[in-house]
Amino acid sequence: MEASGAKFDGEKAKAFVHDKWDAEVVPQLSSFISIPNQSPLYDEFWATNGYQEKAVDLLTAWANKQEIVGFKLEVITLEGRTPVIFMEIPARGVTNLEDTVLLYGHLDKQPPLTEAWDEGLGPYKPVIRDGKLYGRGGADDGYAIFAALTSIRALQLQNVPHARCVVLIEACEESGSRDLPTYITHLKDRIQIPSLIVCLDSGCGNYDQFWMTTSLRGLVTADLKVQVLREAVHSGAASGIVPSSFRILRGLLDRIEDVDTGNILIPETFVEISENVRRATQQTAEVLGATVHEEMPWAGNMSPVTSDITELLLNKSWRPALALTGIDGIPNIKVAGNVLRTSTTVKLSLRLPPGVNPQSAGSALKAALERDPPYGADVTCTLEKAAPGWASPELVPWLEESVNRASQQFFQKEARSIGEGGSIPFMGMLGELYPKAQFVITGVLGPKSNAHGPNEFIDILMGKRVTCCVSSILADHATHLL
Repeated sequence: MEASGAKFDGEKAKAFVHDKWDAEVVPQLSSFISIPNQSPLYDEFWATNGYQEKAVDLLTAWANKQEIVGFKLEVITLEGRTPVIFMEIPARGVTNLEDTVLLYGHLDKQPPLTEAWDEGLGPYKPVIRDGKLYGRGGADDGYAIFAALTSIRALQLQNVPHARCVVLIEACEESGSRDLPTYITHLKDRIQIPSLIVCLDSGCGNYDQFWMTTSLRGLVTADLKVQVLREAVHSGAASGIVPSSFRILRGLLDRIEDVDTGNILIPETFVEISENVRRATQQTAEVLGATVHEEMPWAGNMSPVTSDITELLLNKSWRPALALTGIDGIPNIKVAGNVLRTSTTVKLSLRLPPGVNPQSAGSALKAALERDPPYGADVTCTLEKAAPGWASPELVPWLEESVNRASQQFFQKEARSIGEGGSIPFMGMLGELYPKAQFVITGVLGPKSNAHGPNEFIDILMGKRVTCCVSSILADHATHLL
């Protein structure tokens, strides 16, 4: 179906987007960074401390001032759930008024890790250095609502047609999007069936071109606890008689991970990697080179697990991997007495390749850790959350051309694709709900941007360019409604 209206002018869009970011987006994003609105998984008082509401109020106040024709915004809060910001923009200049583009982002944040930030920086202290805006949640994913609405406004200012757009911003992504299925069911009739889904919560291999995420890993998190005593005992009296809970825990971890290679030993966590994936990953490796591992803040003489760049990228995107992200039961060394402790608990984060059933993987993880506990120790593996991975459907020709054209126009380089190691639970959900939809999964989380860690930043120019690219893709979509 052909659209009628003005043709998209990239230079005009660029001028508008860059001015908008400088005048409004960066100041507003700075204010957003200053709000400590952690995701519910990390803040037990999220429902009462007012931080989520403050973040929502800031974003919606800005959104309502954007003079987008037909714009409607509603903050929806179901009983016991985090809020969502639901925005609708009617189609302009197209004959199919029902065809929908769904644009997605989130506003909740990871924990601050305050003490780990560099001098002069902080999680809730917005600082601009060398074209980068530092602070928690700017890149992951506070910028999304600004980029989505600015990209649409850029079209309307030129009278360029666009399809009906729905912008959905959730507040629970960093907790596994546990509230989102309820909201998707609640809003199903209002969302309708999107032909194009744009997610702004992903990463980029560099800041030199537009990046499309072709896959995301799934995730299982669990708490593993080993208890050996009811109360702590003098280590001189107990050691040699009572097995250490830490030693038992080490042995249990050896059941699920090879200590020498890091390979996961649970068959249910693997998928076969296709030749197409291997070939595409090798092409990405040729573009990125050593940047893949050089971006890491290595200590001392540390080196990556292999020097093969392709294998590193496959490890990150299509193979399972384990991280120990927290520990309980071990006191600070300054107050550690000579006692044999009662227990040790660790939080496990097991990343899963696309295609692995996270519930099955979680059950296999629990079974491996709890079976035949050494010395009869009290071993419990409590599964916390499970989210599926996602693999993008093949791009239809018009969208592949559109993405490359946008990257060439705003980066002067062709677009590239990459498999990401992180998780966006919503994508797997959408892939099942809308199997015919096309996906543009992109973002600004590039080298050293360090989402979830200290010194998180958003590269401001990258944010501007991604916004321009999204605007261009939306214009192309209007002329090729699926």
